[in-house]
Amino acid sequence: MAYHHVAIATRDLSKTHRFYTEACGFELVKVVANPTPEGQGWARHLFYDTGGDEMFAIWDLHTPAIPADFATGISTGLGLPEWVNHIAFAAGDLNDLRVRRDRWVANGNDVAEINHGWCTSVYTNDPNGVMVEFCVTTAVFTDADRAEAAALLAAEIPELDLTPPDVEFFLGVAAT
Repeated sequence: MAYHHVAIATRDLSKTHRFYTEACGFELVKVVANPTPEGQGWARHLFYDTGGDEMFAIWDLHTPAIPADFATGISTGLGLPEWVNHIAFAAGDLNDLRVRRDRWVANGNDVAEINHGWCTSVYTNDPNGVMVEFCVTTAVFTDADRAEAAALLAAEIPELDLTPPDVEFFLGVAAT
C-alpha cells in the first residue's frame, strides 16, 4: 500500500519551500491553514506533488505551545546521526537520478552518490537538516534475496557486508 504523504516541520518556510520546489522540482499543489488544536495559534500545511501518487508536506507552525527554536532535524533532533531517519524519493531510472543529482548541485547543494549494489542513491540535506535521498532500484529481487533477508533478520548478530560502497561526491555550485 502506498502512503498519502510524509510531513516535516520547518522554522524557515522560505528556504524550505525553495529547496523542495527549485532544487527538488516538486510542485506546491495545496495549502491548508487552520488554528492549531490547542487553540493558541495557527499552522499552514503545504502539500507538494512529488511526481507520483504520494505527496510531501511541510508544516509551518505559529503557536506558543511549540517553542520557536524546536529542532527540525528528524534524526539529529532525536540525538541520532543525520543518516538514520531520512526521506527517500523514488527516481525513475539512472538517468532521472543523474538529472536530479545535477539539479541539486546546480542549486548549491553538496551531493553524495552511492551505488549500493541493488540500488543507486543520491543524498543531500534540506535547510532543516533533514537528509533527503532520490533512489532507483537497479536489481530484481529473487527468492535467494528474500531467503537471505529472512536469515539476516533472524540472526542474533547478522553477518556484516564489509564491501566498501561505491561513493562519489559532488560539490554544490554557488549561486551567482
